[in-house]
Amino acid sequence: MRLNDDEKAMLDGRDGAAVSKAMDLLVRYGEALGAERLVDTRNVCGTVSASTPFMRDFALQKGGMDAVFSEFNLDSDTVVEVPPVKVYSTHLQLGFDPNEAQRMGIAEEVVQFYRKGEAFTAGRGVQLGNTCTPYQVGNVPTRGEHCAWMESSAVVYCNSVLGGRTNTEGRESTGAAMLTGKIPYWGYHLDENRRGTHLVELDIDLESTFEWGLLGYWMGELVQERVPVVVARGGRFLKAPNLQRLKHFGAAASSSGGVEMYHLVGVTPEAPTVEEAFGGNRPVQRLRFGEAERRATWDKLNSTARDREVDYVMLGCPHYSIEQIWEACQLLQGRKVHENSSLWIFTPRAIKALADQNGYTKIIEDAGGHLMSDTCSAMSRAMPQGTKVAALDSAKHAHYLPAIMGVQAWFGTTADCIDAACTGRWNGRLA
Repeated sequence: MRLNDDEKAMLDGRDGAAVSKAMDLLVRYGEALGAERLVDTRNVCGTVSASTPFMRDFALQKGGMDAVFSEFNLDSDTVVEVPPVKVYSTHLQLGFDPNEAQRMGIAEEVVQFYRKGEAFTAGRGVQLGNTCTPYQVGNVPTRGEHCAWMESSAVVYCNSVLGGRTNTEGRESTGAAMLTGKIPYWGYHLDENRRGTHLVELDIDLESTFEWGLLGYWMGELVQERVPVVVARGGRFLKAPNLQRLKHFGAAASSSGGVEMYHLVGVTPEAPTVEEAFGGNRPVQRLRFGEAERRATWDKLNSTARDREVDYVMLGCPHYSIEQIWEACQLLQGRKVHENSSLWIFTPRAIKALADQNGYTKIIEDAGGHLMSDTCSAMSRAMPQGTKVAALDSAKHAHYLPAIMGVQAWFGTTADCIDAACTGRWNGRLA
């Protein structure tokens, strides 16, 4: 790769050993990708923590959080002292909620180590967003801004909805980007890779977050890592979906496939028209989503579910917005979670503070539910003891949780899930 004078100086050790290790990693990474150069980034979303048992043991044996960052963020066998980050960096979700450790089965000594990790991370200037939805808590890149983000559902939102530019990065490349403000210039940083490849025509109107999740899951499986362009039937503009529908749509598409970018004609910033979305490309395939596809996708997402008795309802994958918490409270008001079921709702810590202020947390707790932060059941591998059947309003989580935790999972609307929590039974169906 071609390096400029500043990049060469960082590689040669001008800014210390950690920065030199970071540049070395980025050069090796870029060369493996076939990138010709690096690009400046001032917006990074990654992970620094050591919240898994393996990493905690590693930290205790090898020299603390500097050792963890050296090994797992910089690919360095030598422990180097980690300096403050060079650019704006946000931490993604973690392994558990430290304020709900007992409920999640986490020992007190683990929480104490977690707090030390938080202090290390914040001390290096990394924002403790602790969420898979950094755009909900203040990290909102502008159109055309080069970013270095992890987390598939965040990446697809950044590229598609916000018009930022990022590939799906890993812990190593984001850690290196934090210290250098550089990332390989390839993939979705380039104009030509952001153009549409597949045309998706909707034969039905989508009226809910649930339906946008179904479309995303169906679409991702068919287009895989390509760039779909979605239009309404007859070439009409789509009815603009809100944040939560876009969030669940992208998360579903990046779970069943590898979608990192999509265009909604007349909605997303790089698709004012079909022609501009494709940017001179011809569609390699035309796909139609209608009632038959909707029903088949719902059947697939519910294929692990057999038993109607629901032990556990988990909402908040990706993390719930304040609007979704408000909606859940409307559905919960005056009801109680069934004695044989549990309700956990996950949101960023900053949004939980807002929910506390608005009285939503009390509504959830009075009903017998719990509003939690920093993680989810897939990340934490934590569910109420004895859970065999879960209910979810996220197509992404319906895809992952049965495989990760070995449970049955029902997928439906938020109303279906709240009803399951309060009755202890799944009564949802495809309307």
